[in-house]
Amino acid sequence: MEYKSPVYHVISVPIDRIKPNTYNPNTVAPPEMRLLYESIKADGYTMPIVCYYNQAAETYIIVDGFHRYRIMLEHPDIYEREQGMLPVSVINKPIDQRMASTIRHNRARGNHDVDLMSNIVKELHELGRSDAWISKHLGMDRDEILRLKQITGLAALFKDVKFGKAWRPADGTEEEDL
Repeated sequence: MEYKSPVYHVISVPIDRIKPNTYNPNTVAPPEMRLLYESIKADGYTMPIVCYYNQAAETYIIVDGFHRYRIMLEHPDIYEREQGMLPVSVINKPIDQRMASTIRHNRARGNHDVDLMSNIVKELHELGRSDAWISKHLGMDRDEILRLKQITGLAALFKDVKFGKAWRPADGTEEEDL
């Protein structure tokens, strides 16, 4: 028999039949949760929630996708738009394998490369996107955008930045050697 990945059998499941697992160590900070909400609001659910089907309880236990699940629970606009249904991909594995799968999913997401992110900020700036637009759509605060702009080293990125006055020594005095 030919193996077929679970993603080819995505089903639509009412959110009230989906339950979080009890072992996920992953947490998402509020700024990233806001970005996840913005992402789902703008693009919809583009990846299914990975679940195990508990036949006895007739529930789906989350293996991966808890935060996407939370977005629907916490945002009525998303719940209504999706009619309370989440896309689910089912895996049928024992608990030890589900735990391992949860950790693999969490760790496989990786981190963003700083140089590549600074180039994205640079390109968006060159396309005419403001810092406010970048902040909203990429989930970055002003300081992070500034740091990423500094990495590219392009003066053009700072043309609209207002800088404060630099420190100046009092008139007629010089710094003493320490």
